[in-house]
Amino acid sequence: MPVVVLLGTLDTKGAEYGFVRDRLVAAGLTVLVVDAGVLGEPELPADVSRAEVAAAGGADLDGLRAAEDRGLAVTAMAAGAAAVVARLRDEGRCDAALALGGTGGTSIAAQAFRELPLGVPKVIVSTAAAGDTSAYVRETDLVLMPSVVDVAGVNRLSARILANAAAAVAGMVTAAPVDLATDKPLLAASMFGVTTQGVDTARARLSESGYEVLVFHMTGTGGRTLESLAASGQLAGVLDVTTTELADELVGGVFSAGPDRLTAAGRRGIPQVVSVGALDMVNFGPRDTVPERFADRNLFVHNPTVTLMRTTPDECAELGRRLATRLNTALGPVALFLPLRGVSAIAVEGGVFHDPVADTALFDSIRATVDRSVVDLVELDAAVNDATFAAAMADQLDEYLQRKGN
Repeated sequence: MPVVVLLGTLDTKGAEYGFVRDRLVAAGLTVLVVDAGVLGEPELPADVSRAEVAAAGGADLDGLRAAEDRGLAVTAMAAGAAAVVARLRDEGRCDAALALGGTGGTSIAAQAFRELPLGVPKVIVSTAAAGDTSAYVRETDLVLMPSVVDVAGVNRLSARILANAAAAVAGMVTAAPVDLATDKPLLAASMFGVTTQGVDTARARLSESGYEVLVFHMTGTGGRTLESLAASGQLAGVLDVTTTELADELVGGVFSAGPDRLTAAGRRGIPQVVSVGALDMVNFGPRDTVPERFADRNLFVHNPTVTLMRTTPDECAELGRRLATRLNTALGPVALFLPLRGVSAIAVEGGVFHDPVADTALFDSIRATVDRSVVDLVELDAAVNDATFAAAMADQLDEYLQRKGN
């Protein structure tokens, strides 16, 4: 019988957790209740006590109570909850996880649930679900479900929401297993709207060669997820066509993946083929959210929620240095492909971001920085979306993988 871990602060939300527990039990599931509360007395019996959770986080429950510091308590209990949930998973006693709460409870549960592998159902009914949830979800498959009203009592509206959450988890954890019966080597590819055509061509070619290709959208989260999978050793190779997140990191756009982008595959010695896809742009939100200091720049409204800004020659030169410097440290085979006819769909001749001076600054900086004893530098008289360019990148990665024995 599947086991659902029900994690929360039972000193303030005992009635709500009792309601959800009963719904899960009625659905035929085993429920393990974990108490992450601190101050008040528990309103519901727990299978894992708050004292155990605090100790797992390296804290003393009485000390947390005496300190009367909510921030300290949330931090300690989040660390303890993460350790407890990981232990339960290792023991075979966590097939799914569910929590309810406001921002504090959501923070505790999110830290704990992010430790669970991808594919393990993890749901939080949260008052924070209607806003920016990236800090909670990060690069996981955590589901945040809007509570609509505060998690403060079981009433005619909250009861429906909580019942739906319990039913959703029950459905996830009892669904027929997904078995694609494949042992194909797993690859990751990076894509953006303006590099889709090329990546699709490369993906199809690699699929025909016997690989399974995961495609990630380079919006910050996509890049961090790709790096996380590479760091965990789950990938056989990386087709990093689209490195646009480096531009957001440099200039201050909304899609930065942070300073670790383009490092994990190199550290693990994973074969990688990289390009400069969409380094012609920095991403912002709606047009009126673009910082005033960029008012005179070349801006393009991609859609109502995304505004693109063309990178300058100076920015492109720095991007070339950063990209090449990161690849120079790779411990495995790596190739860097330069599409001399355009780095995105709108940077080709006639496109709104066509800027030969900026492209030359990017390419020249790469040529001057790249360590050719480590990186195979390939320059093609093609655009990033041309079929010939995509096929060349795919074939290079296939060659590396064949050489490695994948």
